[in-house]
Amino acid sequence: MTDDPARQSQIIEVRVGELRQLFNAIDPSPFRQRDLDPRAEEFIVGWASDLPTDKPWALVVHLERPPGRADETAALREAIHEYFGQRFLASSRTLRELFRRGRISLVIALAFLAASIAVGDAVAGYLGETRVSGVIREGFLIGGWVAMWRPLEVFLYDWWPIRAHGRLLQRLSTIPVRIEYKESAPADAWRSDWPEVPAAAKGSGS
Repeated sequence: MTDDPARQSQIIEVRVGELRQLFNAIDPSPFRQRDLDPRAEEFIVGWASDLPTDKPWALVVHLERPPGRADETAALREAIHEYFGQRFLASSRTLRELFRRGRISLVIALAFLAASIAVGDAVAGYLGETRVSGVIREGFLIGGWVAMWRPLEVFLYDWWPIRAHGRLLQRLSTIPVRIEYKESAPADAWRSDWPEVPAAAKGSGS
């Protein structure tokens, strides 16, 4: 962070009583691979969505207890980076799958459009230049263009919100993280919070 106010990090602030409140309580994974709590994720992503993209970001977790293990800031940073990194990869897969379906839909739609034009011309040729043949021909043509709606929607509208969200997740996967502690809480409060402390260690601090 520089002394220039224009270059200072945009801060996302989260206040919790315990670190474990940030994470999904039913996820059995080790702490560093554990999913964020859906409400915590929604809060962080929602705040990040409103931040300017031309300035650095930082995440500050206000923790209602004194410091515990020396490595807990690093562990929290790794867990958050891992989670949003996986979410970014999932978003990238979603985008690739969307483009794959879009290409398939485009091929089908073009084939249907060509068939509609051919059938419409054939019917018009069979019935001659009459009002009925004109209506039928236009009907087949409209049907063919309607089939183009889905691939056009994919390539014109559907992809860019997913890409924008993916870029946001990518930034969150490398965001600086720090913890600010509340020094007035009991010094051993961390023992009931840290998920990786063995039961014997927790009991010895009581």
